[in-house]
Amino acid sequence: MTLPERLTHLPDRKRRELERAAQILFGEFDESLKTKLSEKGRRGRILKLILFGSYARGDWVEDRKSGYRSDYDLLVVVNYGGFAEQYEAWEKAAERFLQELTITRQLSTPVNFIVHTLTDFNDQLTHGRPFFVDIARDGIVLYELPGYPLASPKTLAPEEARAEAQRHFGHWFPNAARRFELAQEAMRRGYEKEAAFDLHQTVERLYHCVLTVLTLYSPKSHRLSVLRSHAERIAPQLIAVWPRDTRFAKRCFTRLDRAYVGARYSPAYEITGEELAWLVDRVTALQEAVAAICAERLAGPAGA
Repeated sequence: MTLPERLTHLPDRKRRELERAAQILFGEFDESLKTKLSEKGRRGRILKLILFGSYARGDWVEDRKSGYRSDYDLLVVVNYGGFAEQYEAWEKAAERFLQELTITRQLSTPVNFIVHTLTDFNDQLTHGRPFFVDIARDGIVLYELPGYPLASPKTLAPEEARAEAQRHFGHWFPNAARRFELAQEAMRRGYEKEAAFDLHQTVERLYHCVLTVLTLYSPKSHRLSVLRSHAERIAPQLIAVWPRDTRFAKRCFTRLDRAYVGARYSPAYEITGEELAWLVDRVTALQEAVAAICAERLAGPAGA
């Protein structure tokens, strides 16, 4: 795959990494099609691959002192709903990205991707959803099959946008608060795995809250690393919530991220009281930051 000329603002190593990311996505998708028995299954296609976010805009961050790095943000557009979201090829691609980032070191930048059908993408555009409108306007198309145009973006009425944002806040924020209470009660009782799982659920809900209030969209993902990346991209003040400059801080977040599966199903999953106490402090900071960000958005001018 040859990347388009619009990526000349990126260093050569970044262009090579994006080519590698595209190869992994297409490779895992193509491998999955070989197992399909139905004619429709074999007709699965990636219609578009779009780079969005900081690497598309040219304002990415690599702060060695704090350890913060912007992710590559990619939107994969497919032709059928069965190939979107939780399709097995994307789980394998995510595992490959993590392996190449942390083990083989073929990637130096995290890759964050979401998958939607063309029908869904166009529906979001015609309803004026800000997240998708921004991608259509500012994203860089790395690959596309001809004959599959995007719909013309519409503008969502300010009153409607604010009302929807308020509904999202009313659902997610108290939901997160209740799970935080359960996590702290589990800690008091010495139930460390249960506390870790409920802390994971608290953070997941807080990120869904801030994302849906600010953009009316949040990925259907339980991976906190994915949700954190999306949230920090649109609300950079959230970056400071999670220090990345020590091994301890990185280990704590990784164990929290793994708690969704590990704390429930894996006998090998472990987390210490010290790590849980640190996580409670950070989750408190996240809760306060999300409350302030959402309050500012909901109190601001309609449609802001």
